[in-house]
Amino acid sequence: LKPFNCYSIGVFQLLVNLGWTYLTPAEALAARGDRRSRVLLTNVLTEQLGKMNRIRTRGEVLPFSDSNIYAAVQALEELPFDGLIRTNEQAYDLLRLGKSFPQLVKGNLASYNLHYIDWNDITANVFHVTEEFSVEVQGSKETRRPDLVLFVNGIPLGVIECKHPGIKEPLKEAISQQIRNQKDGEIPALFVTAQLLLATAVNAVKYATVGTSEKFWAIWREEQDEARLLELVNRPLPANVNDRLFGDRFHYLRRYFDALQSTGREVTEQDRVINALCRPERLLQLARRFVLFDAGEKKIARWQQFFCLNKLMD
Repeated sequence: LKPFNCYSIGVFQLLVNLGWTYLTPAEALAARGDRRSRVLLTNVLTEQLGKMNRIRTRGEVLPFSDSNIYAAVQALEELPFDGLIRTNEQAYDLLRLGKSFPQLVKGNLASYNLHYIDWNDITANVFHVTEEFSVEVQGSKETRRPDLVLFVNGIPLGVIECKHPGIKEPLKEAISQQIRNQKDGEIPALFVTAQLLLATAVNAVKYATVGTSEKFWAIWREEQDEARLLELVNRPLPANVNDRLFGDRFHYLRRYFDALQSTGREVTEQDRVINALCRPERLLQLARRFVLFDAGEKKIARWQQFFCLNKLMD
């Protein structure tokens, strides 16, 4: 396990305080059946599909069968790969619309729709964040390890790369890494369900979606409650999270983080964008209403489009 990226710590702390539940790399690996070739947290997804979905018919509320839950997981996990953007669009349709499965209810066979994400009740979903998410390179046992991955119901929707602000062109390096990882022969499977990609360097952040070329990675602007954000970035992590985060890491990282929490820090541009784009309700809003597929390209709204459209709808 390589040392935790110190410049991921601020992002990680804020994400946890925004409502994301931490999984250690070992826990995330166990949740996908100890298979680094797998990107879905299948244990989480299977449990959530069973909890969220019910068949309502003739005044009764019934669960989906275990076989249908298994088939739903397979439908998402085993999508035929037809190029990243086309496959991402197929996955997006499943996430947005769900999928129908036949089930015998009181002697009558009918099809019932099953959903992967509850878009209307955010509290029905579970949100996890993990770091150093190790994924096998296609056709190899070599791995890539994105800094942070965001999962909704065990499905990776966000990938974040954090770079040291002191290196030469840190955003360019983070974006280049995101683009490289999507290529054939790398780890495109991780991006089949992804909706939001971020490149961060503390005082500079850019975002995009799957397939976005470097020149179209964009900044985000939004007025925020700075006092609340200051409280969030300085709110200590629960003790059990701290212990699990640093349990097998170099002691200097724990000392660094403890000192950071005791002295406090100022809000950075990285904090503002993470709060704006990655808090659970906003990420689902972006994924549901503000991405589209157009002539073989996937697009995500810029901040001007996002706020303009919301005002028009109001």
